[in-house]
Amino acid sequence: MKLLIVEDDPGLLSIIRKGLSEKNYEVSAALDGTTALTMLGTATFDVVVLDVMLPDINGIEICRRLRTAGNFVPILMLTALESSENVVTGLNAGADDYMAKPFKFTELEARINALARRAQQEHRSVEIISIADLEIDRLSKTVKRNGDTITLTAKEFKLLYYLAKNQGVILSREKILDNVWNINFDMNTNVVDVYINYLRKKIDKSYNTKLIHTIKGLGYVIKP
Repeated sequence: MKLLIVEDDPGLLSIIRKGLSEKNYEVSAALDGTTALTMLGTATFDVVVLDVMLPDINGIEICRRLRTAGNFVPILMLTALESSENVVTGLNAGADDYMAKPFKFTELEARINALARRAQQEHRSVEIISIADLEIDRLSKTVKRNGDTITLTAKEFKLLYYLAKNQGVILSREKILDNVWNINFDMNTNVVDVYINYLRKKIDKSYNTKLIHTIKGLGYVIKP
């Protein structure tokens, strides 16, 4: 797991870095906000441990900038300030968790692991599309319906995934050719219709609820 620790106290930074490195984390460090933002703009981290009180750009402002820029790396904020106002400000800025100094190293490690697990689960959920009892896993390239595993060819999977990520949207043959076959003009081919038929035999034929629908004159749509 790759961690970035942003802390302006060299002594505390050294202790945190040493402790986490001994637990086999890959640890990078920054003593100020400017350095931290530069590192976050050029590398990917699994979790950021971010001190609030920094000499240049404070941790809350760093958090705001990251979220505004679309960077949603999990952030655990550290602060010597324990008032509820500071906690609320940090969380409203986009922090995922909060710890007040001083803290126990075992709790810090546990919080980091919890944030990383949550992020992985959220990322995983985005990679799985469910439509009624159909489940499509983009990462493992697996498809299940009502718990039954359905074997698809690479092109069949690509077509199904394209339909599924546009669930409820009518897709013309031209759009399907462009996005699945990378053909951006009409070749007077019936390849889309042929592969839709292949999918129907595997996805719909054995089940009462049909998911792949033809919209006459417009194209195809997948929906419950």
